[in-house]
Amino acid sequence: MAVTAAMVKELREITGAGMMDCKKALTATEGDMDKAIEFLREKGLAGAAKKAGRIAAEGIVMTDMTADGKKAVIVEVNAETDFVAKNEKFRTYVADVAAQALATEATDMDAFLAEKWSKDETVTVKEALSQQISVIGENMNIRRFEQVEEANGLVVSYIHAGGRIGVLVDVETDVVNDAIKEMAKNVAMQAAALKPQFCDRSEVSAEFIEHEKSILLAQIQNDPKEASKPEKVIQGMIQGRINKELKEFCLMDQVYVKAEDGKQSVSQYVNQVAKANGAKVAIKKFVRYETGEGIAKKEENFAEEVAKQMAQ
Repeated sequence: MAVTAAMVKELREITGAGMMDCKKALTATEGDMDKAIEFLREKGLAGAAKKAGRIAAEGIVMTDMTADGKKAVIVEVNAETDFVAKNEKFRTYVADVAAQALATEATDMDAFLAEKWSKDETVTVKEALSQQISVIGENMNIRRFEQVEEANGLVVSYIHAGGRIGVLVDVETDVVNDAIKEMAKNVAMQAAALKPQFCDRSEVSAEFIEHEKSILLAQIQNDPKEASKPEKVIQGMIQGRINKELKEFCLMDQVYVKAEDGKQSVSQYVNQVAKANGAKVAIKKFVRYETGEGIAKKEENFAEEVAKQMAQ
């Protein structure tokens, strides 16, 4: 039996599933509407599309790592409310996503969503997500993931506030002991707390510097007292402010938060630990995810959120 557009439209209205999913279901069941509905229910797709428009800005960041500590992954999975983010079923699902992301060869989210779900290879990662949406009752989204691998050292992870912030740090070193691991963990905590934009100055592009300089120049020009100073002095002021900004933007230039004198930089701290352990250490990169960053959140008060959960 030929599947018509009207049939797809009808099935979509009944189930709330996506158009392509409805077409696939009708094709698989030879146009039998009742069987197509069951097909979508079995795949966990019925009802998922109705929730797709809701804003999923809560959720958690989670990491996973190989047993040898040389490869790790960080993932962010979003849900609509903090209630669900703290739910054990949701957290178990995110752990499964992290395990899949650790092993995947996909280089982008589309490829990742299209691959077979390791917990049930009869469905894709995307279909497994739809099933979870139907079970949990909220819109959910696997937002991003990134793998970090270090053959000549280790990768360390740090999770803050139960998954609100997650960090991976790539440490190249010829010595791996408890002291080096503790140092790496402290660097990860630093990145979580102070939100650097770069690992070190080598990552800062010339375009970024010029953009910052143009902003600083505009600030000076808007201040008659400073604008009247000689050009050489103004350029010196701009460079001084750029250097100050880079000490905040670059992880290795930041003041180490645990420094006893309040002056030691992260770079100096790393070198101190390396010297004490007879090691060569380089912090090659870090990845920092913060749940919901950059997502516009719908404003809801706490009482309304509680009422909504009770109604469900």
